[in-house]
Amino acid sequence: MSIPFRIVNRHRDLIHGDIHLPEDPAGAPVAIICHGFKGFKDWGGFPYAAEHFALKGIATLRINFSLNGVEEDFMNFTALDRFARNTISRELDDLGDVINAVQEGSIIDAKVDRSRIAVIGHSLGGGVAIVKAAEDDRIRGVVSWAGVADFMRWGKKTRQLWRKNGRMEIQNARTGQMMPMDVLMLNDLEENADRFDIPAAASRLQVPMLVVHGEQDVSVPIEEGKTNAAAAPDELSTLYTVPNTDHTFGVKHPFEGPTKPFRLVLDKTASWIHKQV
Repeated sequence: MSIPFRIVNRHRDLIHGDIHLPEDPAGAPVAIICHGFKGFKDWGGFPYAAEHFALKGIATLRINFSLNGVEEDFMNFTALDRFARNTISRELDDLGDVINAVQEGSIIDAKVDRSRIAVIGHSLGGGVAIVKAAEDDRIRGVVSWAGVADFMRWGKKTRQLWRKNGRMEIQNARTGQMMPMDVLMLNDLEENADRFDIPAAASRLQVPMLVVHGEQDVSVPIEEGKTNAAAAPDELSTLYTVPNTDHTFGVKHPFEGPTKPFRLVLDKTASWIHKQV
């Protein structure tokens, strides 16, 4: 069972999320699950993952970044004007505001251990999680599921057209929607190139990092996971490669149940959080 919450972020936008608590939450570590590009908290296996972690004794939050384009209808992109304005900086701010709320006790009443916070990010969210963990000493561990090693996924010609037109549209393969992206994202990536260098952020980590990647991932090749894992200090970095699986570990949306690779990922992640965070 999950407990819905919403908070107002520093930009006066809403962040929606759900909390999954262990049966005995006293002293439990806290995990925050961050979705990727064109993702959302209710996508595919995220609710299942959060409930699985709760059953393993981890208080778990799954969140929607405030400008991800999903609002009160949590299963559909109904606010593409908001999606158009999203940036990496905004997602980093949102994650910081959720951590603030956890530590202040404004969204979890239970006596969890608010000093033991892990951040889990999938795909682009994996990069966000790594950068945030390098910047925010309240994060005690970071997990990248199929995470990117570079936020810049567009070539030079595409970027030139994007800047010339002031907007770019990307088709959502699942829904068929054309999803607009204002030049704000491009500006943010270019102006913060050093801050958003994910392997460089990994190299500055002072907390443990688990990198989980499917060997047959064609959306974010496994080489990107290996790059992030190799960049972090050896004593803090763990790479877990999952054979015979893809970018989502075989999970689909709508959710059709957990796959064997996904179960392996969840068990590995839960065990790692208990040992390392």
